[in-house]
Amino acid sequence: MTKSTTSRFQAGLLAASALLLPAIPWAPVGAVPGTVVPAPLAAQEVHRLDGPRVAIYNLAGEVEVVPGNGSQVVVEVARGGSDAARLTVETGRIGDHETLRILYPDDRVVYREGGRGSNTTLNVRRDGTFFGGRGGGDRVRISGRGGGLEAHADLTVRVPRGVEVAVNLGVGEGRVRNLEAGVTFRTGAGDVDVADVEGRVEVDTGSGAVAISDVRGDVTVDTGSGSVVLEQLTGARVSVDTGSGRIGGMGLIVEELVVDTGSGRIDLEDVSSARISCDTGSGAVRLDLAEDVDRLMVDTGSGSVVVAVPAGFGAALDLSSGSGRVSVDVPDVETVESKRRHFRGSVGDGDGRVVIDTGSGGITLRRS
Repeated sequence: MTKSTTSRFQAGLLAASALLLPAIPWAPVGAVPGTVVPAPLAAQEVHRLDGPRVAIYNLAGEVEVVPGNGSQVVVEVARGGSDAARLTVETGRIGDHETLRILYPDDRVVYREGGRGSNTTLNVRRDGTFFGGRGGGDRVRISGRGGGLEAHADLTVRVPRGVEVAVNLGVGEGRVRNLEAGVTFRTGAGDVDVADVEGRVEVDTGSGAVAISDVRGDVTVDTGSGSVVLEQLTGARVSVDTGSGRIGGMGLIVEELVVDTGSGRIDLEDVSSARISCDTGSGAVRLDLAEDVDRLMVDTGSGSVVVAVPAGFGAALDLSSGSGRVSVDVPDVETVESKRRHFRGSVGDGDGRVVIDTGSGGITLRRS
């Protein structure tokens, strides 16, 4: 037997013996028992999750949530980056959620699609979860350049009717469309766009723009920085809290509307709500009401306030500015006290209550 023939024979034996050995998937120390899937040969893989509540965890990538058929949540995973083969997918129950977790075996992750200047640090537990109130975990940095594990996973999550889904994304963009179920979307950094949902919507971002439209259910938005746009919402309560960023909206029909920004303008049009609260540390407020209110409270540290009211509007008025003119330009006004920086009185039937207070900035109440 020649040397080359011997080498080919030995290689054949090694390949045959490898087929007989059981595959031993990698999992990090301390991982929760469940199904562990190493990198597949194909570019995309599919996982199925059972249960009424499902949670997804992924440090980097894009996540799209769309309607699905049947009773299972179907997650399509497309890995990317030069180190994509080192990612592992793990599933299993944690708390009251069935989970799918993308495991990144490094404390430095490079996600170039996030932008060259991006840099986000999260505490990630050994089971691949992050966010929430469980605490613990090791610090993992996700950046747009530099050294580290260059890998990410883009996910398509197909959600059947009535199954609640919670997406936890470290860095990347999120998109939700056409769901008949409640959805929670949390990101460390990245834009989130939600449209056409029948159910509760909760969005929480460290930084990134948020757009929510055509939702029939309660909406809660919390951002560290980034603009928020709300359109065509119907529900019991809408609450928006942002550290900095403009808040805009139109076509809001809710029982209670709460808007709070540390720094940023508030622009809301065609609003129907019994109870409204707008608070900004620095920024103008423009509010266009479509109907009467039971209570409207506006407070700005610095910024003008303009409120437009419909015909037949009625409320008791208490308007005060620390530095700025107060103007009331509506019919059927009964004045109790009127000064340059303070107005107290009523309009129409006076049934509702309007209190506006600005530290610096004028106040205008006028007809729509």
